[in-house]
Amino acid sequence: MERYHYVGLDVHKKMISFCVKKVDGTLVDEGVVRATRKELAKWVATVPAPWIGGMEATLFTGWVYDFLLPHARELKVGHSYMLRAICASKKKNDKLDARKITDALRCDWFPACHMAPARVPGIRN
Repeated sequence: MERYHYVGLDVHKKMISFCVKKVDGTLVDEGVVRATRKELAKWVATVPAPWIGGMEATLFTGWVYDFLLPHARELKVGHSYMLRAICASKKKNDKLDARKITDALRCDWFPACHMAPARVPGIRN
């Protein structure tokens, strides 16, 4: 059976917080990467393969999703309202949000929504 790493991404306009964990919850890596294609390319080369990723649906999710999709075994976008219900906490910051997204993926609690393919004109622009 293939073992995956799980990657949670908290996407913002200028920065993306990430958390990488093994299936047993062992923390592999976490941090922040600038939200540019150049910096994401450097970062994704360091992620242990194969990996499954997830992020919340935001204004900036589309291009990040399209960029990372070829590198991931699976990449999911979470329904914002449902994720908020799962990740609600008084302690809130980008690092903790990335960890919670990772754990939701690992435990199969991630409320994924459909992501239209980038090739469908006018749908995601």
